[in-house]
Amino acid sequence: MRSWMTSETSVESVSNFDSARLKRMYDKIKADISQAYYQQNFPNDGQRFVAWYVHNVHGQDKNQTKFAITDGADDKQIDAIVIDDEKATATIIQGKFISGAAVDAEPLREVLSSWMQIKNLAKLQENANPKLKERLSALSTALEDDYDLHFELIATADLTPAAAKDLEAFQKGLAEAEDLSAALTLVGPDELQRRFDMALERDNPYLSHTLSLVPGKYVFMKIADTDVVVAAVPLKACLDFPGIKDGGLFQKNVRQSLGLSNAVNKQIKSTIYGDKHKDFFFFHNGITAICHQMTVDGEKLSMKGLSVVNGCQSLTTILSCSEKVKALQDTFVMFRFYEIPQYDRADKISTATNSQSTVKPRDLRSNDKRVLALKKAFEQRYPTGAFLAKRGEQAEPSKDKDRVVDMSSLGKQLMAWQTKRPNIAHSETKIFDKYFEQLFKRDYTPEKVLALHDWMRLIQKRWTPDNPLGFNDTLLAMKTHAPYHHLYAISTFFAVGSKQADLVPAPDVALARARAKGIEEWVVKMAGKAINLAFANAANEPVAGGKVFSPANWIKGKASLSGISGVVQTQLAMLPELGAADQCAALELPPESFEYRWQAD
Repeated sequence: MRSWMTSETSVESVSNFDSARLKRMYDKIKADISQAYYQQNFPNDGQRFVAWYVHNVHGQDKNQTKFAITDGADDKQIDAIVIDDEKATATIIQGKFISGAAVDAEPLREVLSSWMQIKNLAKLQENANPKLKERLSALSTALEDDYDLHFELIATADLTPAAAKDLEAFQKGLAEAEDLSAALTLVGPDELQRRFDMALERDNPYLSHTLSLVPGKYVFMKIADTDVVVAAVPLKACLDFPGIKDGGLFQKNVRQSLGLSNAVNKQIKSTIYGDKHKDFFFFHNGITAICHQMTVDGEKLSMKGLSVVNGCQSLTTILSCSEKVKALQDTFVMFRFYEIPQYDRADKISTATNSQSTVKPRDLRSNDKRVLALKKAFEQRYPTGAFLAKRGEQAEPSKDKDRVVDMSSLGKQLMAWQTKRPNIAHSETKIFDKYFEQLFKRDYTPEKVLALHDWMRLIQKRWTPDNPLGFNDTLLAMKTHAPYHHLYAISTFFAVGSKQADLVPAPDVALARARAKGIEEWVVKMAGKAINLAFANAANEPVAGGKVFSPANWIKGKASLSGISGVVQTQLAMLPELGAADQCAALELPPESFEYRWQAD
């Protein structure tokens, strides 16, 4: 054991225990988990509580939630594993659903135990339950891809004072570990309520916040007809800002968190835990926040439409050290608050102020000449449409929503269709760093861009809770990945149907042909069935060495591509005998509409 691990503590009574406050949160969740979904899919209230959190706070749908839960016999102190490919994070959750009594240090030691076991995933898998074995395979892949690791202890009661001290020590130990650094967060009753409220606004984040200014430590001014407040803000007040954990506060930031192992973030942690924490204000470049509307009433600063455009690394690192930060006195960080209602001006400020950590190429691709050329060509060809290149950018209400294309989504579609690699289409890091040059070509026509968008719209209509194509529940739980395999399967149908299996069809020619022949819906349906059958075939194959079949690893591996391609070829060979000869003939495209796949590996 390392020196920062504390000794065992006994359960202590919490002074001024707010039983009414705790009971309100407990009763709210108790009522929510009485719904049929939780009662029918999870055997006890402990699992239902974790499922409630995964579903409502982490935003996983019902199938994804069932897939994430690992609680039960041989769960190795891991109740759920949520992997977010968009944010490149892996979150391990331990839940305590209790009424009344305070939580002692035992759950914290369980979290610590799971962290230590994760260092040897192969050994951990040996005696884990089947669901955990599957999720550990996915976790291993995520860690290999440098995903940020988070531990969350969720509880409906407060920690005892002794356990709170242990939490601070454990946070520091996990954050500073060289072999496997991680963030540890306590999500207690108040934080549960706050995150739940924030989750309700996730689909349309418009954050408001009121900050208490410290007398004598702020100044209000007007510069270039813009209201500005510069303030020294207590470090512990940063924990109250909404949208740090889920990233909603950083929508206009050119990047999200770079992880706890980032060099600058290590320095921030070192200052927080060191004896020079009162100098944090002088060591730090400051945080820049913009809002649509800002008012100062006495010493209350109220902001609407709040967004931090420079300070994501700092705030996420401060949150990861929350227990230590809460105890700091006379420790401040400088904030610059600007009232900036104009989108274009806000974007320029976001790019200009990000100098504390190196801005990676993917953060600034929205201004790349190839992207700007695509945007200009698309919006000239389709005046009622829009090409959204910036993070958080929104189309004007007058635009045709069916012709609003997002650059990030286009990159994923290009990866699935043009490179025939849907297994890595989920990774924005690969798209905007490693393969950007191959994917974003200035001569890619607006017609092809819109065709990919239209194919994807047809596909997304099938990946809904009512499950019209009868997808396997596990496939539905992987809807951040599998729809791009669906797009790949459609491309494969046209390629194989045209006897050009090794080439890639033009998406606009394929869509025009499908519409002209009336097979648009049919080919989407058949492609969906191909994925389902390929997945079933893979799941039923024996796995070498006694290992467990991992759906997440299958969907991210090339085996899924060969499996889907094989099923498509079999289907097309059989369909004429089943009365679908006309549909098969309609798949044939002229040779000039094909090209070699773009190399992406």
